[in-house]
Amino acid sequence: MEYAISVLLSGISVGGQYALIAIGYTMVYGILRLINFAHGDVFMVSGLIAIYLTTMGLPLPVTLALAVLITVLLGFLIERVAYKPLRSAPRMSVMISAIGVSYLLQNTATFVTGGQPMNYPTIPALSKMVTIGGASTTLVTVVNHTKIGMAMRAVAKDFETSQLMGIKINRVISTTFIIGSALAALGSILYFTNYPYITPTAGAMPGLKAFVAAVFGGIGSIPGAVIGAFLIGICENIIKALPFEGATTFVDAFTFALLIIVLVFKPTGLFGEKATEKV
Repeated sequence: MEYAISVLLSGISVGGQYALIAIGYTMVYGILRLINFAHGDVFMVSGLIAIYLTTMGLPLPVTLALAVLITVLLGFLIERVAYKPLRSAPRMSVMISAIGVSYLLQNTATFVTGGQPMNYPTIPALSKMVTIGGASTTLVTVVNHTKIGMAMRAVAKDFETSQLMGIKINRVISTTFIIGSALAALGSILYFTNYPYITPTAGAMPGLKAFVAAVFGGIGSIPGAVIGAFLIGICENIIKALPFEGATTFVDAFTFALLIIVLVFKPTGLFGEKATEKV
């Protein structure tokens, strides 16, 4: 029983971390109909920023707050430089730009770190062990009506009409990237507390799994992204706990097999809505 609780808590922990990244994916998609392929790399860069700030001797709370702030500024800069100039360009152009930003961040991180794994700072408050139901786990595991919120929902529903009604589209989009980047930064704090070694490609797999979670729940649906993330996190840890050798080999395969199944049987995801074509 204690082992089952431990597996469940680990799954909830990982799922929560995926959820923070997945929300960023789904928010941007809801506004721009864009899969921000650079989002996982922003998550990785946030972890590296925290490492380098730690080496400056700053207090840990200041380090983490600055890491979140710099990540938010990075997300804002990416939107302004890489996406805003392509606002009226074909969607394929914006997607290629997103892929380019992803590789730019990875290669910059490789240049700065030399490609060597970097050790994330220990956060005592999150690394503290607690006991729940007889199972020990770290504390990190336990852990819509505003004006801008209404504007975001309006833009997501109808981009052109929102412009005609006086909604400042660029401000709404920038706010979306700021919120998504902040959530990615918080997710990196939780994730790299559990998995403390960071490489330039460390954001690729969590980013892909968060994307799968967003698709599974219904891309564009925040509740769907959260539920999808928790389901993937829990299922992954159940697979790891299976009593046969090599079970962990199939963890990543399960995630992407789930994506294929969802796309085949329910392309819009659990909570996605069918798009209505305008004539």
